[in-house]
Amino acid sequence: MSELRAPSGSSRLDTPAGRRLLFFSLYLSEGAPIGYLWLALPTRLRAAGVPVEQITSLTSLLVLPWTFKFLVAPLVDGLRTPRWGRRHFAIASQLLMGATLVATLAFDPVRQLGALTWLLLAHACAAATQDVSIDALCIASTAPEERGRLNGWMQAGMMVGRAAMGGGALVLERYVGPVAVVMILAALTTFSIALVVASPSLETAPRGGGVARVRELLRELVAALGERGTWAGLAVALVGGAAFKALDVVLGPFLVDRGYDKSEVGWFSAGPMIVCMTVGAVVGGALADRLPRPRFVAGALVLVVGSVASLAVVDVARGGVGGAHLLVMLAVCAFAIGLYTSSSYALFMDLTRPAIAATQFSAFMGATNGCESWSVWAMGRLHGAQGYARSLLVLSAISLLAIPLVLGLRPRPRPGEPVEHRTRDEVGP
Repeated sequence: MSELRAPSGSSRLDTPAGRRLLFFSLYLSEGAPIGYLWLALPTRLRAAGVPVEQITSLTSLLVLPWTFKFLVAPLVDGLRTPRWGRRHFAIASQLLMGATLVATLAFDPVRQLGALTWLLLAHACAAATQDVSIDALCIASTAPEERGRLNGWMQAGMMVGRAAMGGGALVLERYVGPVAVVMILAALTTFSIALVVASPSLETAPRGGGVARVRELLRELVAALGERGTWAGLAVALVGGAAFKALDVVLGPFLVDRGYDKSEVGWFSAGPMIVCMTVGAVVGGALADRLPRPRFVAGALVLVVGSVASLAVVDVARGGVGGAHLLVMLAVCAFAIGLYTSSSYALFMDLTRPAIAATQFSAFMGATNGCESWSVWAMGRLHGAQGYARSLLVLSAISLLAIPLVLGLRPRPRPGEPVEHRTRDEVGP
């Protein structure tokens, strides 16, 4: 598919530093509601006496739009015109995200959880579309050499947003009340629209008629489906994060059950936990640009599994009693999660064809969120019979299955790199 790039330099955001600011801000807007729905709301529900099984069922349901976002991704790739591009999909999605968040104020999260679930599901659908648009814009407008750093800063933005409206929301609620917290959340969700509007030079416009674009998209999709890296990448995304994704969602209930109150959970999540994860993401992204990505991603995953498993073992050894040791070990887990997340996302971008950036990368991210959905569901069911620690050990063992797959991945050839200098495995069949 032939595309036209806007004139270089037409925006101050069309520089390495500008792109980091843009994508950091976009991911902050994406991470703020995730922090609230994944940490603050589950913690509030658990503190109000809602069973862990019901909380994890709600969370796993809200993950589904991200799991199946590959269904809307072809529209983001195929419905672009010179006047409507990926930027506009992102803007429209953010407006809908903000509107649905404000609408939640009409519902009590404990007594009207069933009705609230449908509204939150609509929000999740809009957020998944925004996610598709942002990632596609990043892949189509950036060079492979900067994707590690960009993913580091994107994950940093995600973590800041999650901290602000995850643990931060639990703290703020004591001072400003739940209504003000939701209004702040809506503002953080939509503020980056201004930066998207100011970045036309990062957008690409398709050339040719609609039929020609559809044919090109189909050709690219068939080619991607024929590459071994596509299927191996999907398998990695589907199982690699099982250990930490389950821990992430039950973190609030876990700490509540270990004797911490909501405020303490909020301060820890918004402070040491998120700082360690953010530092890990930035460091991991920078190292992923300097070292062989598959090997670095595999090493980061080993560190994730080791830290989560160690937390589980120590929790059993201490009889499920809370203490400073849990917070220290959770901080180590957070740093490892940051390393793995930013580096693995950069690797998935390297496997993606720019012409179908939304479609192919959303499939990788959909599998990642599918991992979150099934692992959270499994965590809820295992918890009832085995407790937190043994459940985390089971999911950690499943995560280990992804390591040989990661080591077998090879990025696509970079622009200008002679294909004949690479092996068949490196370029795919």
